[in-house]
Amino acid sequence: MILSVEHTLHYKYSQPVFLTPHYIYLSPKTSPHQEVSSFELIINPVANILYKNIDVEGNAQYIAYINSSCEELTFKASFEIESAPTNPFHFLYFPFSAEKLPFHYPEKEASLLYPYLNMSGVTTLIHQFSRQIAAEANWKTTDFLTRISKYIKTSFVYEKRIQGPANPAEKTLLNRKGTCRDYAVLMIACCKSLGIAARFASGYCYGSQLQQHELHAWVEVYLPGAGWRGFDPTEGKIIDDHYITLASSAQPELINPITGGFRGNAKSHLDANVNIRRL
Repeated sequence: MILSVEHTLHYKYSQPVFLTPHYIYLSPKTSPHQEVSSFELIINPVANILYKNIDVEGNAQYIAYINSSCEELTFKASFEIESAPTNPFHFLYFPFSAEKLPFHYPEKEASLLYPYLNMSGVTTLIHQFSRQIAAEANWKTTDFLTRISKYIKTSFVYEKRIQGPANPAEKTLLNRKGTCRDYAVLMIACCKSLGIAARFASGYCYGSQLQQHELHAWVEVYLPGAGWRGFDPTEGKIIDDHYITLASSAQPELINPITGGFRGNAKSHLDANVNIRRL
């Protein structure tokens, strides 16, 4: 399956502004099952300097410096990616004991996974909720991950909120509603409360009526023997070949598609649109 993606972000300012450096995460990741055949990033006004980096967590990062003042700012990322069909459950836990919760990571892996195991956002209520879901899954690791994904999808009310950070995990749990990024932050906290390394992922989901014109967010967990595997609490399922990852991080705010600011007293407005087609 070959997918064509266009993602446009258009900022309007009430008066001319000078821009600070803008950090851009709009370049898709490759994987054993996905290969990027083309990628183009158009910025208007044209950046005076555009750096292309790999950030601290291995994500493709662009940094744009625009020296002239402007009243509008547009980012348009276009790419084609070939996504091969795969069985996302085709993996083996090693050591085998990781099939059941709780488990322990091998020492060498645990030291590298520390940022994804810290207990930030984990409260007593989150821990109790996680243990309840785990008990219903008979403490089986895969069953817990699929069950909590489905539970959040079916028991919470989805809402749209284009801008702003994700809500704290406990707030989402208590309110029983949120955006995809709120759901992801909640599930990450639940996983970490049971000792599962987890991180925030952003990208796109092809074929979802809910997400077809928006940036999407989900969870990646590190499973011994299986590596990083994605689960989507908004769609209630494991990540398959219909998903395209842009970036992953222990800190969601670090991989916003665009991060930057401006100098001046202007008001700003953002319009964003995602278009995904199968070729």
